[in-house]
Amino acid sequence: MEVSQLFLSFAFLRKVNTLPPLSYAPAPSSFRLLSEAERRASLHATMATLPPGQDIWIYGYGSLIWRPEFDYVERRDALLHGYHRALCLWSRVNRGTPEKPGLVFGLDAGGSCRGVVFRIDAGQAPEIMEALWRREMPSGAYIPRWLNCRTENGKVTALTFTMNRNTDAYVRGLPQDQLLHIVRNAHGSYGPCIDYVLETADALMRHDIVDKRLSALAHRLRQA
Repeated sequence: MEVSQLFLSFAFLRKVNTLPPLSYAPAPSSFRLLSEAERRASLHATMATLPPGQDIWIYGYGSLIWRPEFDYVERRDALLHGYHRALCLWSRVNRGTPEKPGLVFGLDAGGSCRGVVFRIDAGQAPEIMEALWRREMPSGAYIPRWLNCRTENGKVTALTFTMNRNTDAYVRGLPQDQLLHIVRNAHGSYGPCIDYVLETADALMRHDIVDKRLSALAHRLRQA
């Protein structure tokens, strides 16, 4: 190998080795909540693409399944293609803190995900959506999208909160033992992280939704 090639290879390896590991938790000082103006702008931009006076479908894949916190007129099991359920989001409010973040589910790119869709009445939409944005979009870690979901009664287009990979809240590649330690020890404003994960696993079972990875994780979490 020529000297110049060797130098370039060495420089590249140095750059790779100085990157933070995939399991690296973000620094507490990096966390920032969206301002009221930013959150409202996000909500208005999302709703602007929807025809006025139309009922709204909302897709749930995590805590929305067992704790939607809004009235709905219909619920269906639904299959979403292009995304999968994963503990890929550092939680620094609801299930953790900036100093000791927990993990919550996000819809990461690739695969498919079984969940539920809720239809909310157009007349209640403004109030429901405002509350939903406060719950799901405190820091902008999700990207709200209108995505097609398959149900037994046909396709519906539902509001779906997908993971924003371009944020320090995104995490992947955690070793299993490290993931278990985080889930068992993190607490946030909504309570222990472990309760959130186990409640979600139980809710999927009640809806006959199979998620083998989550079932295996829940089994290990319940072990002493």
